[in-house]
Amino acid sequence: MQFTLVVYGAPHASEGAATALRFARAVLASDHEIYRVFFYGDGIHNGSALAAPPQDEQDLLAQWQQLQQAHNLDLTLCIAAAQRRGVLSESEAKRLEKPAANIAAGFTLAGLGQLAEAAALSDRVVTFGG
Repeated sequence: MQFTLVVYGAPHASEGAATALRFARAVLASDHEIYRVFFYGDGIHNGSALAAPPQDEQDLLAQWQQLQQAHNLDLTLCIAAAQRRGVLSESEAKRLEKPAANIAAGFTLAGLGQLAEAAALSDRVVTFGG
């Protein structure tokens, strides 16, 4: 079975992002596939390279990146939500004349069309946070 996950929760504001990460691991451990993980709204903060949680808290960014590397996951941030919240790729930072980019390695920016495509091509779409 093929899944698309939609993450609305910021990394440390709710349990949504951590629950999505655990669910993703369970899906992959069960020999199912993840077509795309789409981060929307405040969920885009999961892809900020500037996240620096205290040592006694989970580093969700590092865990998403490890999962992405191990399974070649498509971790996509909604471009409009990311721009509103100041998470930019190199090309977007240049285009918007901002001094720096801060999207984390392993994450990409895309529009809602990518979410629609993922929903159409997946057997299940599961949302987290909100």
